Amino acid sequence: MPHSSSSLEPDLEPFRVEVQPERDSVRVVPVGEVDIATVGEIDTRLRELNKAGFRHLVLDLRRLTFIDSSGVRLVLTWHAAAHQNGIDFMVLEGPPAVQRVFQIAGVLDHLPFRT
Repeated sequence: MPHSSSSLEPDLEPFRVEVQPERDSVRVVPVGEVDIATVGEIDTRLRELNKAGFRHLVLDLRRLTFIDSSGVRLVLTWHAAAHQNGIDFMVLEGPPAVQRVFQIAGVLDHLPFRT
């Protein structure tokens, strides 16, 4: 039975980055898939927030459906830069498929993941 392309992926949301300021930090929440086409948007948002004076950044991966090596590289880069520049950078664990990518890359234990 043929399917139209629109019925194959009815639940996929377009990629976006939500910013949720909290009392002493700001949470950056990418929604959807992080890959080479979308990773720059997250990086730009984190840079803007840091430049605006936020010293406590939380990258919340819980609403991701996919992450590739460019997303892993972004997290590693921000972790290293935060450590070097005195920024508090924390990462909230994503779904099992997302965490598996970090595990396969061998960096799971080297990043500031929280549940």
